[in-house]
Amino acid sequence: MKPFPVFEKLDIQIERAAGCFVYDHQQEAYLDIYGGHAVVAVGHTHPHVVDSTLQQLGKIGFYSNTIYNDLQHQLAHQLGLMSGYTDYAVFFSNSGAEANENALKLASFFTGRKKVLSLSNAFHGRTSGAVSATDNTSLRAAVNDNGHYFFSPFNELSSLRKQLETEAYCAVIVEPIQGVGGIQVATDEFLQEVRAICTKTGTLLILDEIQSGYGRTGKFFAHQYAGIKGDLVTVAKGIANGFPMAATIISPAVNPLMGQLGTTFGGNHLACATAIAVLEVLRDEKLIDNAAQVGGFLISELKDIAAVAEVRGKGLMIGVEFDADIQQLRQELLFDEKIFTGYAGAYTLRLLPPLSFTMEHAQIFLRSLKKLLKKNSRYFQNRSYHMG
Repeated sequence: MKPFPVFEKLDIQIERAAGCFVYDHQQEAYLDIYGGHAVVAVGHTHPHVVDSTLQQLGKIGFYSNTIYNDLQHQLAHQLGLMSGYTDYAVFFSNSGAEANENALKLASFFTGRKKVLSLSNAFHGRTSGAVSATDNTSLRAAVNDNGHYFFSPFNELSSLRKQLETEAYCAVIVEPIQGVGGIQVATDEFLQEVRAICTKTGTLLILDEIQSGYGRTGKFFAHQYAGIKGDLVTVAKGIANGFPMAATIISPAVNPLMGQLGTTFGGNHLACATAIAVLEVLRDEKLIDNAAQVGGFLISELKDIAAVAEVRGKGLMIGVEFDADIQQLRQELLFDEKIFTGYAGAYTLRLLPPLSFTMEHAQIFLRSLKKLLKKNSRYFQNRSYHMG
């Protein structure tokens, strides 16, 4: 038996990691500006997270949700305080896609409606309901095209308003910043209007903060820049720094009924202990403030590089768009400069480093990027490159 080949693999074997660096089998260090798809929130192998996880594993790692687990209550309390959603409930699960599945299901239960409005360029996961709300036909099988999902243009209200005024939709699902879609930022005005239209039409607003949440943008949630709240908010990625976990945050207006949601592994003892430790590190090391400060610096510096066509994002969720294909640039960043980056499409570098990323780390990246852009300036001839 062998792994089912569904992801393109980089020809590199990582053996260990610490902070913002990963190390290959020859102990060569690589600066990690991708964090495994924004998962490594507080840095690789953070001592407090490791210690808390190991201590819990020495007590009990798992028992099913048939028993009371005080760690779930501790985590829910701390998550409410840090996120500003103190009066909401939370359901813990295992992945971002599952968090979105639960949000979609709850919206349909609550409203009695079955249609969902999603946005162009969206990505909400690969499981059945989540992928139906994902605007990528190559990911949707025939079984996912059930006619319940409608896509409206991102950052544009007229189509969305017309659809919701039919009062046929149980939910609108929105990424405040689209990650896979290229770090496309929803405007404050768009989010505020969507919130108002949802309230008016009895439609639940699901805010997918799986990639943009947990302090990445300089606030706990990206939608908090717009001063709104969701009826349902989904989180995963950085919630447990690499341990598989997710959560659906649920408005007090949505009354729980026994059996509507369930999970075997979700909210287990080990996951909760790890997630509590992550929140403690975010708080004690002021990593959300750090994301705002270092991210703001990095965005400003990137905008000064003439070879860069556009910079999008907030905090340490950054898209750097070029006028030429970036495949060679990413390869040279990785193998020549020893820097991990991500991508979104053929032209956009996606930067999602740990929130412990420092000004010094940012300078390392900027120097390497400028050096490579100068070396490969022939690929960016429609812009007059300067050193920024």
